Amino acid sequence: VHMPNTTFLQQTSRSFLLLLLIISQIALIQGFTANRTIQNVSQRFKSNNSDHNTSQQQPRTTSTQQRMGQGVAVDDGFIINTNPATGEVVSKVKCASPEEIDQAIKAANEAQETWALESSSDRILLLKKGLEEVDRQSEKLVEWMVLEMGKPIAEAEEELEDTVDKDEFLAILGKALEPQVYGSSTIVRDPFGVVTILSPWNFPVDEILLLALPALASGNTVIVKPSEVVPETGACLVQALQTALPPNVIQVVQGGGGVGAHLVASPDIHMVAMTGSSATGRRIIDKAAPQMKRVVLEMGGKDPMVVFDDADIDKAAEDAVKYSLSNTGQVCCSIERIYVAESIYDEFQKLTTKYAAEYKVGNGIDPTNSVGPMVSQQQRNMVREQVEDAVAKGAKLLHQSEIPEYVEGSSFHPVTVLADATESMDVFTKETFGPVVAMAKFDGSEVEAIRLANKTEYGLGSSIYTKDIEKARRVAARIGAGQVGINCYAIEAMDVACPWVGHKQSGYGFHSGVDGFHQFSIPKSIVMLDSSA
Repeated sequence: VHMPNTTFLQQTSRSFLLLLLIISQIALIQGFTANRTIQNVSQRFKSNNSDHNTSQQQPRTTSTQQRMGQGVAVDDGFIINTNPATGEVVSKVKCASPEEIDQAIKAANEAQETWALESSSDRILLLKKGLEEVDRQSEKLVEWMVLEMGKPIAEAEEELEDTVDKDEFLAILGKALEPQVYGSSTIVRDPFGVVTILSPWNFPVDEILLLALPALASGNTVIVKPSEVVPETGACLVQALQTALPPNVIQVVQGGGGVGAHLVASPDIHMVAMTGSSATGRRIIDKAAPQMKRVVLEMGGKDPMVVFDDADIDKAAEDAVKYSLSNTGQVCCSIERIYVAESIYDEFQKLTTKYAAEYKVGNGIDPTNSVGPMVSQQQRNMVREQVEDAVAKGAKLLHQSEIPEYVEGSSFHPVTVLADATESMDVFTKETFGPVVAMAKFDGSEVEAIRLANKTEYGLGSSIYTKDIEKARRVAARIGAGQVGINCYAIEAMDVACPWVGHKQSGYGFHSGVDGFHQFSIPKSIVMLDSSA
């Protein structure tokens, strides 16, 4: 009897399994229905970015590779930029060397001398032209956000709309920089010099602009270091602004924490503005302190939501889910602790479960998905551990959504609703930054609501739901947070003139609004008496 070649059979079996996988993926793609299909978006991405070295496989860490924040791989001095929905490599981005960083700093200082001589009104006009170019690049920026950090495409488009719609923002900024005259004294504002912006991955376009626009309008030059998770998005934005600005007024350098540390420590960087974790903020303060360097830091949060028994319970439940899950829960001011009056607690659980069930998890490029992948497997694992810890300690799992079938390198986490959370659980004490709705009941009193809301090291945002506006004002006045929403989510409802502030360990300095704009310049009083009198 002729025995078959076992090696050949093994190879054939593997080939057949691979063929089945390819067929299933084709069927999945063909099933997507949207304004733009995945095939069209992918093709446009490839044609727009053909100069990048791309691959279709998740990188494996070799002896020549290193890992940066969020587990991002660096190979031979290049960031291996991957899609968290698929694990595919979308580009390789060169990290700046120490010599290149120093060259950028030198060029920024030289450019600043001339830039500072322009009037603030002229600088703002150029910034408006830069935003027009950002608008023209919006489609490309949206695609990069979806590819690099997995943001659902509808949310990416919304971020771009907010980014380019800055007329009122710039009008307030212009007024904030005007000289103030008091009798014989005039207060003018001087720039600091060169500002470095260390930007986050969760809002990779708008967070850069919230810091860069006031810095540039004030007469500073800017060096942006995007998060290593979203290098292409940051580079695309800076390049768009560069088309309207003089050379080296704004630059971009790429890399991880080492590049950021080099910038912060340089004596020729005069201010640091960062949005990120509280741990990173503390390190920046340590590096900046010897030079008494100005810093503006927006950091983490563990935002509470208080629902009193007289609240519009349906709206409160809908908002609780929406603002726990927005951007896949990866927002510094996500609702992460929900306290519900005991008398309405059971009904609130039913409503949040109902609303959470409407959220579908999947690749952000498909507009039918409202929750994308987490930015990395590292972040996904941390959220998973918090959920498992909570359930093990007695939390009730009300809902967990389905997620796409796992492929190597993907980082999906199910939409999760937890009840009966306690202070012994990490999900109620540590920053979660994931698609989790977590709640507990309380006795319904103002005193207990205030105590629970303030029982955190953070103080970024908070929400109060009640029909008794006087009660809401009393509670709001005693909550230690920079933003308090009454029957609303503060960040979406607040006026553009408001500053964005973190109390306690959520911030050091602040940005936006007149108060925030003034952080990027220093006042100088010019006092003049008429010598002929």
